[in-house]
Amino acid sequence: MLTDKVAIVTGAGQGVGQGIALALANHGAKVAVMGRTLSKVEETAGLIEKRGGIALPIGGNVKHLSDLVTCVDRTVETLGGLQILVNNAQEVPLGSLHDVSDEMFEAGWESGPLATFRMMKLCYPHLVGDGVIVNLASTAARRWDAANYGAYAAVKEAIRAITRSAASEWGGEGIRANAVLPHAKSPGLASWIESRPEEAAAFIATIPMKRIGECEEDIGEFVAFLCSSGAGYVSGQSIAIDGGQAYMP
Repeated sequence: MLTDKVAIVTGAGQGVGQGIALALANHGAKVAVMGRTLSKVEETAGLIEKRGGIALPIGGNVKHLSDLVTCVDRTVETLGGLQILVNNAQEVPLGSLHDVSDEMFEAGWESGPLATFRMMKLCYPHLVGDGVIVNLASTAARRWDAANYGAYAAVKEAIRAITRSAASEWGGEGIRANAVLPHAKSPGLASWIESRPEEAAAFIATIPMKRIGECEEDIGEFVAFLCSSGAGYVSGQSIAIDGGQAYMP
């Protein structure tokens, strides 16, 4: 499905990013896996290689422009091109409006929408013709109770906005851009369930399928399909991968 394609996945050392990288590789893509902790992305690369795939681990912080430039350059030079960009990395500014500090909000902004904006522009020359961008957003802005999720929802909604802009501005040049909004069994979600069990139970009860998605089998596989020719006429969309919970108008 993705044979001869080259992908970059940020935040690929664990959780959703790792699941997406594994799924892309399963379908034939060569994958550059980027993350702040080199040992973690090396582990992801090792899992891909054990399955017979090709992976390039790249240590770097998406908040640093120089690291993004290095990631794109190394990917193109080492893997021979670039057709798929998955912006997954995100520092999460959770808490009430009073509890979220300027520093937390700035970190959420820099690692989320700003890094996504920068990576899309850095990758653009390589994506022209048959490129695909998948940006990770969130259904946090669609929660029944927005308390403690305002800052997080704000940075994720900004990602949805620039995704739509990329689809509109670059569609004529053969670039598709979509946002996915997943519920997945990531380390972050596991920590949230452990720290807020009553809230987590109430949240899971609102999911029609009554379960949280698997990082690779549910989220990764859908992203792989979205990057394939089978989804070749899908662009500019925000798609919740959440067991039917959120309504995305």
